[in-house]
Amino acid sequence: MNTYRDNAKAVAAVLSTYFDGIFFGDLARLRSAFHPQALVAGDINGQPYFKTLDQYLEGVKLRKSPHELNETFGMKVLAIEIINSIAFAKVHVPMFEFNYYDLLSLNKIDGKWVIVNKLLTHVNV
Repeated sequence: MNTYRDNAKAVAAVLSTYFDGIFFGDLARLRSAFHPQALVAGDINGQPYFKTLDQYLEGVKLRKSPHELNETFGMKVLAIEIINSIAFAKVHVPMFEFNYYDLLSLNKIDGKWVIVNKLLTHVNV
C-alpha cells in the first residue's frame, strides 16, 4: 500500500502533466492525465460548458496554446485532498485572458492516478 506522501506526489505529477498539456497544447500529454471516460463541465462567462474528453481535446487541438501566444505560465495547485483511492484538487489556470478555476476529481485506477472529472469556471477579477 502506498503512503499518503507517495499518493500526494503521484497526484501532483498528474497535475503537472495536466498543466503542461494545457500550456503547451500537447494533446498526448494532456490525454495521459485523464481517464478516457472523463467529463469536463462547468461554465465560462455564465454559459454552461459540457464536453466529453475527446470533445475537450479537439478544442485544445484547434486553438493556439498559451505558450504559442507567449503567455506567462501562471497555473498552480491551490489544494489537494486524498482519501484512499480518490482525490480532489483545486487549481488556478489563468490563460487566454481568463481566470479559470478547476476542481479536478481523480481516481487511482490500476495503480495510476487519473483525472475522472473536471469542473471549471471563470472568475471575473
